[in-house]
Amino acid sequence: MATFSERMAPVLILWLAVCLSGTWAVDKGNFKTCDQSAFCKRQRALKPGESPYRALLETMELTNTRLTLQLINDNNKVRLLLELYRLQGNITRVKINELKPLKPRYEVPDVLVREPPTEPLSLLSQDENGVVLALGAESQRVIVSARPFRLDIMEGRDVLMSLNSRGLLAFEHLRMRKDTFSYKVTSTVASVWDNIKRVFSSQADPEAEKKDEADSANQAETTKEEEEKAEDGMWEETFKSHSDSKPNGPSAVSLDFSLPGVEHVYGIPEHADTLRLKTTDNGDPYRLYNLDVFQYELYNPMALYGAVPVMLAHNAKRTTGIFWLNAAETWVDISSNTAGKTVFGKMLDYVQGSSETPQTDVRWISESGIIDVFIMLGPTPKDVFSQYASLTGTQSFPPLASLGYHQCRWNYNDQEDVQAVDAGFDEHDIPYDFIWLDIEHTDGKRYFTWDPHKFATPKEMLQGIMDKKRKMVAIVDPHIKVDSNYKIHNEIRSRGFYIKNKDGGDYEGWCWPGSAGYPDFTRADMRAWWASMFSYDQYEGSMENLYTWNDMNEPSVFNGPEVTMHKDAVHGAWEHRDVHNLYGFYVQMATTEGLIQRSGGVERPFVLTRAFFAGSQRYGAVWTGDNAAEWDHLKISIPMCLSLGLVGISFCGADVGGFFKSPSTELLVRWYQTGAYQPFFRAHAHLDTPRREPWLFGPENTALIREAVRQRYTFLPYWYQQFYHTYRSGEPVMRPLWVEYPQDPATFALDDEFLIGQDLLVHPVTEEGARGVTAYLPGKDEVWYDVHTFQKHNGAQNLYIPVTMSSIPVFQRGGSIIPRKLRVRRSSTCMEHDPYTLYVALNPKRTAEGELYIDDGHTFNYEKKEFIHRKLSFINNSLTSINLAPDAQFTTRSWIERVVILGASKPSKVTLKTADGQESLIEFDFDASMSVLTLRKPSMNVGDDWTVVLQ
Repeated sequence: MATFSERMAPVLILWLAVCLSGTWAVDKGNFKTCDQSAFCKRQRALKPGESPYRALLETMELTNTRLTLQLINDNNKVRLLLELYRLQGNITRVKINELKPLKPRYEVPDVLVREPPTEPLSLLSQDENGVVLALGAESQRVIVSARPFRLDIMEGRDVLMSLNSRGLLAFEHLRMRKDTFSYKVTSTVASVWDNIKRVFSSQADPEAEKKDEADSANQAETTKEEEEKAEDGMWEETFKSHSDSKPNGPSAVSLDFSLPGVEHVYGIPEHADTLRLKTTDNGDPYRLYNLDVFQYELYNPMALYGAVPVMLAHNAKRTTGIFWLNAAETWVDISSNTAGKTVFGKMLDYVQGSSETPQTDVRWISESGIIDVFIMLGPTPKDVFSQYASLTGTQSFPPLASLGYHQCRWNYNDQEDVQAVDAGFDEHDIPYDFIWLDIEHTDGKRYFTWDPHKFATPKEMLQGIMDKKRKMVAIVDPHIKVDSNYKIHNEIRSRGFYIKNKDGGDYEGWCWPGSAGYPDFTRADMRAWWASMFSYDQYEGSMENLYTWNDMNEPSVFNGPEVTMHKDAVHGAWEHRDVHNLYGFYVQMATTEGLIQRSGGVERPFVLTRAFFAGSQRYGAVWTGDNAAEWDHLKISIPMCLSLGLVGISFCGADVGGFFKSPSTELLVRWYQTGAYQPFFRAHAHLDTPRREPWLFGPENTALIREAVRQRYTFLPYWYQQFYHTYRSGEPVMRPLWVEYPQDPATFALDDEFLIGQDLLVHPVTEEGARGVTAYLPGKDEVWYDVHTFQKHNGAQNLYIPVTMSSIPVFQRGGSIIPRKLRVRRSSTCMEHDPYTLYVALNPKRTAEGELYIDDGHTFNYEKKEFIHRKLSFINNSLTSINLAPDAQFTTRSWIERVVILGASKPSKVTLKTADGQESLIEFDFDASMSVLTLRKPSMNVGDDWTVVLQ
């Protein structure tokens, strides 16, 4: 019989969950404001324009690859080391650390894909006020001003970005606590020893005496400020019932950046807010601290599940980016200013600063670590994407099936339930690729197991799904049930792989299984072991069509401070406070590696994560967490995914229908229509909500949902091509309009419509009871075609579109060619060999171009050049397919069954010319009212060279 505690665990967990979720709304009191976060409050209290830091120019050393220079804080004489690098691809890296820290400070590993290659720096001029360096690129300069310390990056006469221009650089040096016995002993011994040393060294070497004076000044910390009572929260901090012991004392770092000419900044996800970031003068800064926030509130800067410390700045002339590489709790302040308010030093006298130029000031504040910042200088949006991708990698290339539709809920009850849902899709002729199992599928929330009664024969269930060419995802969370009869727990404990508490024991917290341990994923050996658990012989019941979902990996600790781990928990040499935002990144990394290894490195993985950091794009997909069945949550899914795409994470989606609460049928239909045009397309729902499979809302709504899902499947070739492109380039799949129209200010703040790649514009209907929407169609000399009606519209206009319940406003750009597959089957794999239809949308010059990318859809063989990549172009009344990858080898049975040319004229005849010189006539239809020409059954293989000529 189960022990009392085992029987009570589920009850307690449910009670905790209810307490946390309250009445389906976030309890803001569970989460800190800046005022409740001691380091944020301390740093935010600093006044601009009073920087104590100056550059010691005599310490400057310049090699071919870097500049180093000491900075001194004139208030406490502590010295910092500044390192400045020019990186390949128009990136500048600035690192600031203590010159002689008491112990090493944390520097983020594993996020950069390699040590970034450098380019030469050269000295242009130097005087007592500062130095000017050439940045390799045409007319780019870095000006280092000495007193106070400041960096300005210029191009010609324009200041692109200034660092410490407002004097808010702060670097809390590590120190010993003064009221401890060890401090008193150390300082007494040190001062005696210093005196002895000074007597002997000064007789021998006057230079050494100077150095000793500097060193003792560096350690002195005897200013009035320092002797005053330590501020609250420097050595310990309490939030609600939780205390944080802070054994290393205050260690925050901060730096301000000024962006002249900039009014629009974006990025720093994850926040449930508009695409364009708001100023934070009258409220809290944006917070980056991975947290499990139950049904989050919208339009505020509270932290959510993931953190990518990357901001993009854009105006009509240039796009730049700031990547603040720090994994500790971080706050970002944004304010509007006017350029020229910040006084330039002598070396900048020749710069004309019109006081009317708008300016955005940004300040980053992190609790620990060092300052390590990458300044990406564009100048175009696509240059910034490429620069960031060179640092942290691109979106992994997902298996094609994962771009199909995913059906999920917490929870499908048992194998029979799974079978019935699977059959329901076939019965109602709705395609899907993945069905999902949440935590209830396990044996008592023990991950890597199956409930012995409800999921007694998992392989039989998986085989039944596989027979229909479908797949499954099962959840594997990183909190491990503390249970001596559980193999996974015993292994982790015996290997010493759990995170430790501050006293050295295994850290334990409450989560879904009850009492749980948390594996230390920052350890490479722990990650390797975790990956090995996904092998088919270890993960019993798993098969090659089972993939993985990592939830709760912020990490979520129900009884921890802010529903997460105590900051003084220990990962080897580091505190949890140093690594917190990396935890989810490492969980997904290890899981992805496990899925790759189990197939011997052949098959591409699919892993969904809730928590993430910079670089998470390399390991899979992300979703926006526990949203709600409300219209505003549908709307916010667009800017949330757009923000993620801008910082490298393209594989993003939101729970279709909303996780909490129950959607009206109208909201559910509109959500399917929106989700069908977002990268990750999954319906999901909370345990307590009524069932909402797509056929449960009457035949009319079933038909509307079916149509939305089927539209997704017809566009899969285009989606797949976009993911191949983002894998190669780092450009987002789902992107804001300003990325493609960077000089059109009308696009800069738009976040209720978006582009997929360059060629599809989507304006979903997200208003209740909408009779119409107004979409902005960009491009002064462009045309756009409605993909459903083929109606042509001019660009550079706000177009009012009447809508009904079946409307999904989607437009194809004139000048593009989009491949589609119109024979929709029950899963994407069933459509593998089906024929293509090419949609050729002519621009006003009567030309168009596009691409077609095909591979096997699931292995890494594309890395061995096993793919087809064709360029399609229409010019001078000829449509041609040429090979973009002559060295690649792949064959397909797919052929072209139809070509639809929009904006066409009626030809007298249409001829197909194949590579072997043969010519044949093609049948066609012409709709004069819409100027649409349809070529029927041209029947060439999609991998061949061919030309179609209209005469």
